[in-house]
Amino acid sequence: MKQIMKVGHWPRLALLSVMGMLMFGNPLSAEEAMSPYGTSTTNMHEYPVIDAVFDANYEDPNKLNILYAFVKNTMKPLKGKMVVVTHGPELRAFAKENYVKYQGVMDKMKQLADMGVEFRMCNNALRAAGYAPDDFHGFVTIVPAGFPEIAYLQHQGFTYINPLPYSVRDVRYKERPELRGKK
Repeated sequence: MKQIMKVGHWPRLALLSVMGMLMFGNPLSAEEAMSPYGTSTTNMHEYPVIDAVFDANYEDPNKLNILYAFVKNTMKPLKGKMVVVTHGPELRAFAKENYVKYQGVMDKMKQLADMGVEFRMCNNALRAAGYAPDDFHGFVTIVPAGFPEIAYLQHQGFTYINPLPYSVRDVRYKERPELRGKK
């Protein structure tokens, strides 16, 4: 009688296969058995000059620290004009009245501004949040609306980037904590 295997059994079968190969002297090494698709290639090519618009809409203003890293890491290889359009709850960090609370992240945003990054803020969002345009730091430009501003920049040739606020720092060690500190 033929037995049909369910998809959920495959991970266990793969592990058993690897264990069997190791125990019974299969010529494949453990490393080869765990990389059946080979090894990645590297292509560290240059990019042409590309202008980019970053869509910032974060619940937690401290996630702007991750945006900072994304913008810095993007502007260097693209060498084009970088614009951040902010239109979410993070806009409160840009308010002068909250400077003490968000000084660290605002210092980073100002550093980006000093490097040529433009910060544009949605007038609709700031009004809905209870602010007026003059409540914000001097490196911010208030524009009529966030999404139309992004569309406008895309129409001018800017490439859209939606930097979700998830950091990849040390993610490897979630799966392999024993590797921390090695290499």
